[in-house]
Amino acid sequence: MRLRKLKRRRPRRLASERDRRAVVATALAAVVEREAARRCVVSGRSLDKRRLIRFVAAPDGAVVPDIKANLPGRGVWVGAERTLVERAVAKGQFSHLGRAATDVGDHVEALLARRCCDLLGLARRAGLAVAGMQKVRACLVAREARVIAEARDAAEDGAAKIARLVMVAVPAPMLVRLLDREELGSALGREDAVHVALLRGRLSDLFLDEIRRLAGFRDGAAKACATKHI
Repeated sequence: MRLRKLKRRRPRRLASERDRRAVVATALAAVVEREAARRCVVSGRSLDKRRLIRFVAAPDGAVVPDIKANLPGRGVWVGAERTLVERAVAKGQFSHLGRAATDVGDHVEALLARRCCDLLGLARRAGLAVAGMQKVRACLVAREARVIAEARDAAEDGAAKIARLVMVAVPAPMLVRLLDREELGSALGREDAVHVALLRGRLSDLFLDEIRRLAGFRDGAAKACATKHI
């Protein structure tokens, strides 16, 4: 009895150039996702770097937050929440880097608030941010607003007016109440500001990333009217 020679299976060919591109795109997306994620030393969860705070050792041996994640040296990543940072200090999880101050959470909050204000300032200089009730209203009517930053110490009547406008806006912008009048004003080169509209674009996305991190360290409200929350 003659044995049939087994044929080696050839790998399935991709049907088209579109299939090949889809496979490459999927592989690249997976690589980018892995590169963008880091593990929180406290919770053990792998999170997007935009949801974490990096800490490094300063030349004097102190542990400092690296808000932009661009300082040299080996770093430690912690989830962007005050309670997680405080637990990291209490458990000595910065000890291999250096000395961590007990008020490091306050330091992170101040740096994140400064970062948010800097981005608002950039948006203003680029013509992508306006202040004042009437200008904000016009942006909402024109459907140009991506973010409405309202001072957390704003008067109740003004806050109610903006809330009503945002509720009926389509698409609904993010309504953020984490910065005070003085901080908003300094970002826009004014004494103070109560309502600021940030137009759609890359800067508004960056601002929201930083606001989400600031929300973990500062009491306040950052939400999208309707059903979305951040």
